[in-house]
Amino acid sequence: MGTNKADQMQHHVLILLGSNINRHQNLPAAIHRLIADEHLVVDAVSGIYESAAVGGQSEQPIFSNAAIAAWTDLTPAALRQRLRQIESEMGRVRIADKFAPRPIDLDMALYDDLVTDVDGSEIPDPDIERRAHVALPLAEIAPDAIHPIQGRSLKSIAETLDCSHIHVIAPPITV
Repeated sequence: MGTNKADQMQHHVLILLGSNINRHQNLPAAIHRLIADEHLVVDAVSGIYESAAVGGQSEQPIFSNAAIAAWTDLTPAALRQRLRQIESEMGRVRIADKFAPRPIDLDMALYDDLVTDVDGSEIPDPDIERRAHVALPLAEIAPDAIHPIQGRSLKSIAETLDCSHIHVIAPPITV
């Protein structure tokens, strides 16, 4: 008897998605790619949030952000590589300006309760504690998940941030 794909997934991960180029198409397309990915079993998708761009030198288009919770069989390094591959397939070209507009941005926010650095990306994502557009979608899909450094739930972290500039523009995509 064969094993179920979900039975092979050992690690729980929260992934952040963002887009400010053709965002109304790119963000849902990225969510669907993640749902269909052979190395992920997605168990929750947040609504889609809208917010102003953060950082950078000039005016940028509005961002759409979301988060997914999934199980994976990939290591953090392999998952980061897979997320970068999806970004590339969707037209993202990374340049020196990390705040440049982008068709899609995919980042690991949490990977189990791991505290590490994967090729310059910190896990947990430090923006969980600083940015409402990061904390809100994560708290929506995993309110009771505990931040491994802060020891606080994602919901309690989100409640401490100014969320007045964040708006839900679409309900969660059904998994």
